Amino acid sequence: MSLSDAGNLRLAGLAAGLCALLALSGCQVKPLYATNSGTAQAMASIDFSEADDRVELEVRNNLIFMAGGGANEPVDPQYDVDFNVTTRYIGVLLDLKDDLPRAGRVELRADFTLKRHGTGEILRTGKRRTVALVDYPGQEFAKIRATRDAENRAARELAELIRADIASWLGR
Repeated sequence: MSLSDAGNLRLAGLAAGLCALLALSGCQVKPLYATNSGTAQAMASIDFSEADDRVELEVRNNLIFMAGGGANEPVDPQYDVDFNVTTRYIGVLLDLKDDLPRAGRVELRADFTLKRHGTGEILRTGKRRTVALVDYPGQEFAKIRATRDAENRAARELAELIRADIASWLGR
């Protein structure tokens, strides 16, 4: 490699670095939940659709709590969120002796749509999925309780994912 090749290589590296700095100077980073961003106020003005079952109600209650910062549902909503949650129970570890599941998964899937209140204009749609693991003990009541706890954990996590998606959409 000659001295002129090394100089050209250095010059090309310097030009690439300057281009990268120029491109990054156009980027803007701001906190999603900053008080002056308006995202928190927009989140507090969301009306969530009614629930059809217990797990969907858990997701809805968590969404209302997270979106409103612990306050109640909005009196005059600006946005509506329609969502549908489906639940699947999957046994993944079978006891070969008894042919009974000893561990499993609770999978929640949500389809949701953010709409402008009053006009019904669809702003965004999304899908999210979450999984909670569950151990099935031998006692029947303990099995029911373990399944319900897994549903609640999955519902809370699903609500957090949906809230983050909606906040990022409204923050733009």
